[in-house]
Amino acid sequence: MMTDNRQSGLSLLEVLVSVAIFAFGLLALAALMANGLRSNTSAMHRSFATNQVYDMADRMRANPDTNYDGIAGAAADPGCISTGCSPARMLQYDQFQWNTDNANFLPGGTGTVAKETAACVFANPNPCIYTITVTWDDDRDGNADDSFVFAIRP
Repeated sequence: MMTDNRQSGLSLLEVLVSVAIFAFGLLALAALMANGLRSNTSAMHRSFATNQVYDMADRMRANPDTNYDGIAGAAADPGCISTGCSPARMLQYDQFQWNTDNANFLPGGTGTVAKETAACVFANPNPCIYTITVTWDDDRDGNADDSFVFAIRP
């Protein structure tokens, strides 16, 4: 006995719809992964900036007889690490090393240290509060608009 099958092309249409839904799902998964990667990179930059701020705070504590006010931008390497540094040359080395690391670790990374003169208490051996700021370009649009700020009294 012969049967007449009049449904032709229905399974092809079902496969086409399935492939379209699957492709949309893969596209959404790729977008989710890209967003996760961007967030992970942003968190890594913030972690580097935090470490750099604490690094400068430790450098200031290790060299307490020097005024770190006004550090901005890269300085020249004084070349005194192997021969021994005076406190002033150690300040120059700290500025050189710190801002070199800022530029290497962070896109458009720079660092500044500023003394808050209104917060100086002259009865204290280290009377002033310093503000350490690391700034970087997290979204890489040409504007270094992300920053981490830390205040310290060394």
